[in-house]
Amino acid sequence: MGDPGEDFLIELKRIEFLAPKVNRGIQFIFVINGDLTVETNSRFYSLGENDLLLLNRNQLYQFHGTKDNCVLLLTITDAVIDRFYPEYHKRRFRCFSREVEMGRELKIDKIRKLLAEMMITYLRREESYKLEIQGNICQILLILIRNFSLEGTAFEKIDTDDQRLTQIIDYMERNYEQPITLEEMAQKTFLSTAYLSRYFKQKMGMGFSRFLMNIRLKHGLKDLLYTTDSISQIAMKNGFPNSKSFTNLFKEVYGATPHEYRETHSPEQPIESVNSYNLHDSETLMKSPEVLAKLGMILTAGDKMYVNTETRYEELMIELSHDKQETINLPDNILMVGELKELLKENVRSQVLMVKDDLGLSFIGIHHLVSGATILPDVETDERIATTSPYFNTDSALNFILKNNLSLYVRVDYQEISADEEQYFSKLTKFLKHCLQVYGEKFLNSWHFIYYEPYFTAVEAKNLHQIYLKLHRLLKQLVPDVKVGVFLPFSFHDENIPKEHEWLLGEGDRFDFIGFHANQNEVIDFTEMGDERFTFAKDYIVVKTNKVKGFLKLHQMEKPLFLVSWNTLSGNTRFTNGTFFRGALVLKNALDLANEVESLTFWVNTELHEEDKPNHRIRLEGLELFHYFNGKRPAYYSMLFANKLEGVVVATGQDFLMTQTNRGYQLVLMNCNYVNPYFSIEEAFPSKTK
Repeated sequence: MGDPGEDFLIELKRIEFLAPKVNRGIQFIFVINGDLTVETNSRFYSLGENDLLLLNRNQLYQFHGTKDNCVLLLTITDAVIDRFYPEYHKRRFRCFSREVEMGRELKIDKIRKLLAEMMITYLRREESYKLEIQGNICQILLILIRNFSLEGTAFEKIDTDDQRLTQIIDYMERNYEQPITLEEMAQKTFLSTAYLSRYFKQKMGMGFSRFLMNIRLKHGLKDLLYTTDSISQIAMKNGFPNSKSFTNLFKEVYGATPHEYRETHSPEQPIESVNSYNLHDSETLMKSPEVLAKLGMILTAGDKMYVNTETRYEELMIELSHDKQETINLPDNILMVGELKELLKENVRSQVLMVKDDLGLSFIGIHHLVSGATILPDVETDERIATTSPYFNTDSALNFILKNNLSLYVRVDYQEISADEEQYFSKLTKFLKHCLQVYGEKFLNSWHFIYYEPYFTAVEAKNLHQIYLKLHRLLKQLVPDVKVGVFLPFSFHDENIPKEHEWLLGEGDRFDFIGFHANQNEVIDFTEMGDERFTFAKDYIVVKTNKVKGFLKLHQMEKPLFLVSWNTLSGNTRFTNGTFFRGALVLKNALDLANEVESLTFWVNTELHEEDKPNHRIRLEGLELFHYFNGKRPAYYSMLFANKLEGVVVATGQDFLMTQTNRGYQLVLMNCNYVNPYFSIEEAFPSKTK
């Protein structure tokens, strides 16, 4: 049943014997009645009624069954899986109903029902049956990919379109117990020995001899578990020159000697090898009312609900690194609160203390230090010594900062100074002298001032340069050890800075640190609904950071880097920004930046962030730690999690990180899926279709 030339082959069979075959595509074996023993190149599977087994591509197999069995076989070709799942050749699937992990039983049950439904649909052959079957195949593949996917081995990665390679490996699989040399195989394939060696290693990622030894090892493992043969007999039977070579390779791959492995892994019940039978294919296609009734019972059995959620199961193979091991050195945190007067609010203070205790905090970030409303206006009085001070509010806020061992991070905008340059520097001078007198130089030495002007500016370079020199001179005269830095308006695409800011390149000696922006939202067109564009944002923050570091190194300006504003992919509207949960994205970026920058900046809460802009939109260039009413946002939980990590990093991957401590290991799994945030909210779709 089914045309092998099409995307699938579906059959109902009574199978007594089936000679060795190499599987092309993936094959489901679903036992409807009776029993079936499946022997592969690495193990045996005993299947009874209702059991389900999947065979991977390029897997050698053979069957032996009872005379009254009924088996549903579905083969899905490489071509159709490639069409829907480009990563297919790098993956394999482990799906056996008797060895399914807890939590995946419903997935197996769903596959059974889809197979039964496919068989009934195929037998009925209604006009839309091909569409129905195609839909079932897609559902099955989706379940497999999300729940039963593992890293592929060299066997799954074999290119079956390469006929020469397929013939070579088929020959090795069928004659592994015989002496096989590279020279012999070169003669059989009419190639030179040197060319075959290079060609095989390029295609398979390992040498010819090692690949052959791996084949022999798999068959040796099967004999070890399912026979009582001695180690020497197993070695000689499977093509090893002696038992020592078999034992050495076995221990290298499985981490134990063959004897130790046999004691702990042998099955309780012996299984008779299929090879002991006279293997002339004995199978019969089946069509009977009894079978159809059985399929119908499978469809209606149980009322278990299957919900196609985003839950995904995948086995993760981790290789521990013993080379250079780094600790996770999370950057200092800067918490932006707007103007200094915000620290007079009790709820803001409680949030600051919560961040300090849970996440670690070094700096309170503010702007409008002397041009805002924190410093009170001078009041005329006839008192010989004034009893009121314009610094009453600032002193209260600074006392809170000093008491909690924090420091001040001040953003100074060019526009803020240029509005009234003389008055600004006069007020700044008076304020700093007051602080030196009240708090002492030690406290002010820990302060950081950053000079800021955005990428797009109408200001001439000489004016920007002149104001910075004046600011730098004043700060260093009054507080010699205070840190003064600049914002670098670096373009990700041009890998350069605007001509209005090129003066920065000649003033490296006057910078104590350099700040920059990195925001994934900058590179996304949110009017597009396709996912392809959104994958571009995946490594944007880390790549931009490395580009900035390379640019500064080129111009001999290697200074501590402050990520003064950043954001993960969040959407470009108030609604998506506030709804789209992205904790894993925040965590992944924070860990990636751990050893790259000196500090990360956060806004304290949404309310103050909104107030910083007159149009009351949630700004895309910053991450808030709190929502209204002290509710914690995803960034808070992500950084809380990051701060719990200890030890040295021993393994990393795209979506995981493992550290080793004196108490054991810590493993972090992250589902960093970059998709259009609009897809997370149903309300977006009606507006996008207008």
